[in-house]
Amino acid sequence: MDTKVLWIGFTDGSGMLEKPALEALTAACTIADGLGGELVAAVVGGSAETALGQIGGASPASVTTVTGETWSAPRYKTDAAACEQVAKTTEAGIVVSAAGSRFSRIAAGLAQRLGGAVDTQVTAAKVEGGTLKVDRWFYRQRMIGTIQRSTRPWVLSVAPGSFAPCAEGAVEATPLEVATESRTTPLGVEAGTSGAQTIRPDADVLLVAGAGWTKKQADGEVHVDVAADLILDFAESARASLGSSKSMVDLASEGQAVLPFLTHLHQIGQTGASPRHPKGLATCCHGEEPHAVGWRFINERRAINTNAACGWAQGKADVLYVADAFEVMRKVNERLK
Repeated sequence: MDTKVLWIGFTDGSGMLEKPALEALTAACTIADGLGGELVAAVVGGSAETALGQIGGASPASVTTVTGETWSAPRYKTDAAACEQVAKTTEAGIVVSAAGSRFSRIAAGLAQRLGGAVDTQVTAAKVEGGTLKVDRWFYRQRMIGTIQRSTRPWVLSVAPGSFAPCAEGAVEATPLEVATESRTTPLGVEAGTSGAQTIRPDADVLLVAGAGWTKKQADGEVHVDVAADLILDFAESARASLGSSKSMVDLASEGQAVLPFLTHLHQIGQTGASPRHPKGLATCCHGEEPHAVGWRFINERRAINTNAACGWAQGKADVLYVADAFEVMRKVNERLK
């Protein structure tokens, strides 16, 4: 069954495939090439015309589409039915998709329906001696494990940022009819209307704010409002994503002065997220292990701290600026503008 590797991509509201889906397609190509097998593809969503112009670079042997109003919105029953039908029709031994919210919701159920196995958040794939092995991280990204299975089909979800997106190109597809019913009806999407966008997974730069921004500064006063303006100005000018240390997001529950736009969704580190941006800048963070562990996937790490002996100086940052973050970020923002 390893002779066929199935990639499944879900389109967004505009009918396009997002970057993580194209990264998962690269993973599927890697697996198929390593096994000497055949790559087949499937696109699920409201429409597929635009998506079919994005996946040609992978040169799939065949492409199947499951489209229509039924699959325009994510629902467990309809998405699981579509993926099950595609997997059975193609007789694929390996099923690959991006570890987004839509596929993650159905991955385990899909494996159960197919009588196979599932592994999520895969970060690497290789074939050794004709055996497929995949890597994933455990214990908040502190341990990496290599997994191999004899059970087929094997359903895999690929963590965003682990592979390069595949090259674009147009392909032709064959529609597949899937009979399914659902008792739920999507009413629409409600998006937040207040505040600036501060989480950008595809941003080139990640700025992480530490608790030092809310402490007394050289003049003996706290300047949280100034800190907020400097950080948001940088995020907007550089189109950067924002992160936070655990101590910063915990300050809110302690009734202390906080940056109003930071939540636990921004938390980076051992008990937070492990982002995969090309560059990262830590400001007013101590740089000790529990915080720095979330930075292991950042390619270039830099930090600003007034303490030359902080954790960032112990080999955890490529460059450490021993300086006042307020002054540095003020100068950076002036240059960006």
